Amino acid sequence: MSQFELSHRTLTLHRFPQTREDSPLQAWDAADEYLLQHVADKPTNGPTLLFNDTFGALACVLYGEELYSISDSLMSELGTRQNLNLNAMDEGDVKFINSLAPLPASPARVLIKIPKTLALLEHQLHCLRSVVTPETQIIAAGKAKDIHTSTLNLFERVLGATTTSLAVKKARLIFCQPTLPAVAEMPLTSIWPLDDTPYEIHNHANVFSRSGLDVGARFFMANLPDNIDGEIADLGCGNGVIGLTALDLNPAAEVHFIDESWMAVASSQMNVEVNRPDDLSRCHFEVNNSLAGFPSDRLHAVLCNPPFHQQNALTDYIAWQMFRDARRCLQDGGELRIVGNRHLDYYRKMKKLFGNCTTVASNQKFVILRSVKLR
Repeated sequence: MSQFELSHRTLTLHRFPQTREDSPLQAWDAADEYLLQHVADKPTNGPTLLFNDTFGALACVLYGEELYSISDSLMSELGTRQNLNLNAMDEGDVKFINSLAPLPASPARVLIKIPKTLALLEHQLHCLRSVVTPETQIIAAGKAKDIHTSTLNLFERVLGATTTSLAVKKARLIFCQPTLPAVAEMPLTSIWPLDDTPYEIHNHANVFSRSGLDVGARFFMANLPDNIDGEIADLGCGNGVIGLTALDLNPAAEVHFIDESWMAVASSQMNVEVNRPDDLSRCHFEVNNSLAGFPSDRLHAVLCNPPFHQQNALTDYIAWQMFRDARRCLQDGGELRIVGNRHLDYYRKMKKLFGNCTTVASNQKFVILRSVKLR
């Protein structure tokens, strides 16, 4: 489904990566519709900031205003650019800002899609404190089930007086008047010790497993390849704990930390700088859509804990893209090694793509699989 109709306008909107035309997943949700119906035909006299506009529905409908799209997701940015182009709109007319960059001053309007991670929302609200004025209109939108008393309290505590709308199609709006009450600054990162190592791990707000090591990563760290003399990619690196371990196990290797999240790559770089500063010269940090543009036939190993959801939607499109990119970028004899939940059936996908797949280790919840690129 790709035709989005609103206020007598029809737009073509696709998810990114694009799904099959018969897929039930779409590039907008009821919260987008509710928010856009509320602000439709109400232009502003200054910048409009769009936070977490996943596939660009807000940007496409509000095109023509002075728009800034703020996100921690490169895939979200690419999806927005794709949909602007699909609707004959100049992507250069929308300014894209990553989650760690400064915001433009004195916005007239701020529209926020409530993110999945509450810590990211808190980070974004704290960033807004330095740029909003008493005249700035702030409206957020999300699924009603995702807007809790704690969500409203967060807006009230960080920005000011907050109210909420009635639910429509299971979506709800939040209205906030910026009075900027006194509040302690939010720490740049959360910090926690990595068990059985001397490392202290720093996590920016939108990085998975913000307060401690997740069980899947722990299992993967105990089953990584060693003594590789070549290049390794920690694909979907998150905070970089897999790459950190790979640096230790492979002292002659270079490690590429790659993720589509700016906060993830920044966390990985910080964790190498803090915990293994002598290894910085053999590290590379890149925000990328999987391995797009990476040279073919170059890597000796790709290590990956592939996501099986995109925002709130369950999907294997991203994992499948990662597996295909890994095969293209691996040298002959190079390996893709992944950890995943047992129920996801990655074995079949990897066997189909590589012609081989072996189980390195497994437990009740996770399995670690290895495929080798053959001639």
